[in-house]
Amino acid sequence: KVPVLILSFFQHALNGGVRRYHVAPVLCQRAKVAMSHFEPNEYINYEKLEKNINIVRKRLDRPLTLSEKIVYGHLDDPAKQEIERGKTYLRLRPDRVAMQDATAQMAMLQFISSGLPKVAVPSTIHCDHLIEAQSGGEQDLRRAKDINQEVYNFLSTAGAKYGVGFWKPGSGIIHQIILENYSYPGVMLIGTDSHTPNGGGLGGVCIGVGGADAVDVMAGIPWELKCPKVIGVKLTGKLSGWTSPKDVILKVAGILTVKGGTGAIIEYHGPGVDSISCTGMATICNMGAEIGATTSIFPYNARMKKYLGKTGRADIAALADEFKQHLVPDSGCQYDQVIEINLSELKPHINGPFTPDLAHPVSDIGAVAEKEGWPVDIRVGLIGSCTNSSYEDMGRSAAVAKQALAHGLKCKSKFTITPGSEQIRATIERDGYAKILRDVGGLVLANACGPCIGQWDRKDIKKGEKNTIVTSYNRNFTGRNDANPETHAFVTSPEIVTALSIAGTLKFNPETDYLTGADGKKFKLEAPDADELPKMEFDPGQDTYQYPPKDGSGQHVDVSPTSQRLQLLEPFDKWDGKDLEDMLILIKVKGKCTTDHISAAGPWLKFRGHLDNISNNLLIGAINIENGKANSVRNALTQEFGPVPDTARYYKKMGVKWAVIGDENYGEGSSREHAALEPRHLGGRVIITKSFARIHETNLKKQGLLPLTFADPADYNKIHPVDKLSIVGLKDFAPGKPLKCIIKHPNGSQETIMLNHTFNESQIEWFQAGSALNRMKELQQKSS
Repeated sequence: KVPVLILSFFQHALNGGVRRYHVAPVLCQRAKVAMSHFEPNEYINYEKLEKNINIVRKRLDRPLTLSEKIVYGHLDDPAKQEIERGKTYLRLRPDRVAMQDATAQMAMLQFISSGLPKVAVPSTIHCDHLIEAQSGGEQDLRRAKDINQEVYNFLSTAGAKYGVGFWKPGSGIIHQIILENYSYPGVMLIGTDSHTPNGGGLGGVCIGVGGADAVDVMAGIPWELKCPKVIGVKLTGKLSGWTSPKDVILKVAGILTVKGGTGAIIEYHGPGVDSISCTGMATICNMGAEIGATTSIFPYNARMKKYLGKTGRADIAALADEFKQHLVPDSGCQYDQVIEINLSELKPHINGPFTPDLAHPVSDIGAVAEKEGWPVDIRVGLIGSCTNSSYEDMGRSAAVAKQALAHGLKCKSKFTITPGSEQIRATIERDGYAKILRDVGGLVLANACGPCIGQWDRKDIKKGEKNTIVTSYNRNFTGRNDANPETHAFVTSPEIVTALSIAGTLKFNPETDYLTGADGKKFKLEAPDADELPKMEFDPGQDTYQYPPKDGSGQHVDVSPTSQRLQLLEPFDKWDGKDLEDMLILIKVKGKCTTDHISAAGPWLKFRGHLDNISNNLLIGAINIENGKANSVRNALTQEFGPVPDTARYYKKMGVKWAVIGDENYGEGSSREHAALEPRHLGGRVIITKSFARIHETNLKKQGLLPLTFADPADYNKIHPVDKLSIVGLKDFAPGKPLKCIIKHPNGSQETIMLNHTFNESQIEWFQAGSALNRMKELQQKSS
């Protein structure tokens, strides 16, 4: 038996903030392995996972995919839950919650509104979105702390009061922190960011959600998810040369497109999996958000075990080894769709511009760009982000840069580097990678999201100037990185970004083309090779984590009534029991409408905690079909054209309800629940589209809006911006029962179309109560 004194020492070390200590496997009983270093009394419960899996397997009487094992293993009631892939709604019990600072503000404001004293599951806040890239890491971090002091103080004190761990600004990007500390094989984690699936690289089901979903889990309420289909991606062969894990997901994005994974988990399997590092698997899972997937996952293997060991979690790996049969798919399991990719034949890819699913081999992009009229000269190359900022990524980029330096070359393009975490930053500084990347012309930015989410104070071009950038990021929607709609952004691997930045042009193919050194001699870059993990231990860098106190009841959370950054929430109005009659159409959207179009990021991030202020960006990026312009709609009451938010506010002031008409995959992109909060706040009631992205549809339901789809997509053409709409049948609103929409044209004629929905019983109650949060309060009042 282990002496109590030794256990006390470890507990004291963990609680005191010593980051590198962990309890060795010999000190752990089978069921007493901590979920993380930071929560020593919260244990991994593989026994419960195993029990639930066995119940469900017996019921379904068939082999299970890995996705099914983990999802069904977290069912609230595995014996009675109805299970049908793509049809039924599951009630789940996730293990933990993670929130980035931009979305955590609204999530914590909603949690405060719930009246609950403390979160029911381990939860964390990560300060990564509010740091603007400008001058370099240290300067930008100091500036961000000053500008965002009020928000950081709110998040810090709210975390302390309600039992939420707080990662300070400079800690790193939420998904890299999760991979290093919180994800593990078999975990179910939900995060208020669409790239939460990054944790699938460690064999977890990690799902991006809106803040209201996070509040459900933090409140101890079963979380609802439509039972996902499972798309299998079988990997054969082996990665080599210039081909990287990023190329796998770039290829898959080209196959499935931005909506091909909607409603499904992408499950990678096959012999090729073992040729990919753990962080490489995370890269692939991360960018699964770009194909609309619920999440993505890899089976537990030796590469994950190696990563767990190197990040101080050998005890978790040892436990995972014991339960491995539940952390891999069953033999003979069936997928809803199967894609096969031979890694040995896969070529380096680059996707874009303006959409992450426009896939091209790097060897073709120069010719395609010239044909399409895209600028071939590269103004800026940017590596890092939550998708590609691992030690291996930085090492491969440094290997390319080192070759250029040996021949006297530096980058022709501007070049920036974003470390994924303080641990990565400190380790690449120690091991010399950062110096090599700076020597080749790079600027090391703060450990934060930065340009990837539009936090970029770009000075080298004017807005409206046509130009090209290449990044190792995940998204490249119009204006996303720098708010310039003429920036042609391309997504590729960090090593290809580095090579193209050295050459300065899209016409360079590092596999075949030559560069000219400072001595006038031609040379060819060799394919980069780098260690997937450091030979020494990771350098943890500065300690940037704030433990929540054991008792936070005395903690004060300050929200000034005059603040321009934070605003306490008022409940939304309840449904009045009547049909929605004679609604005006705020805007009929033409084409792609992402959450960036509905609620822009960049400079608007500073208002993420103030619903009224951020509502001034409502749909300002969406294209109005009536005039082909952004942020210009007809006010049906005055007949004057004006900004979308102003028109919505006018309708609200006049007591007029309104609707939005959208196109395909409406609301794709970020998990941004502000894109649902804003229309609700400004008087919107219904969003009617050809189809929705998963997270956005759920977010709309959570806020008491009606997301509806055309039973016949061609009916999109029957509605004109000057029409009035009535939704009838709400008194008999029921799961699976379509609703009628009466279209009233200005000439007095009418026509009726049918609208579908995906509401279940509890979601209909959200609508009737005015929001999911209102419904939660009603249930609390009844129970008390």
